[in-house]
Amino acid sequence: MPAHRMPTGVAPGFDNRISHSHRRTSRRFDPHVQRKRHWLPSEGRHVGLRLSARAIRTVDAIGVEAAVARIRARGVRIR
Repeated sequence: MPAHRMPTGVAPGFDNRISHSHRRTSRRFDPHVQRKRHWLPSEGRHVGLRLSARAIRTVDAIGVEAAVARIRARGVRIR
């Protein structure tokens, strides 16, 4: 799934590997993405979200209702 379609909008980061001889080659840092199911009381159902580890902590802090509202405000459809 492309980064703009992920609920939290996380995308891979890019940098360079640097060898012992200091040659540089491209490197990619992928986000730690996990699939989580949360109970959404207002709709009486579970919602499946693909969240990064940091986003899981954010959902725990602000609550699933507020998190889903933010995700929907970005235009991402939640199943």
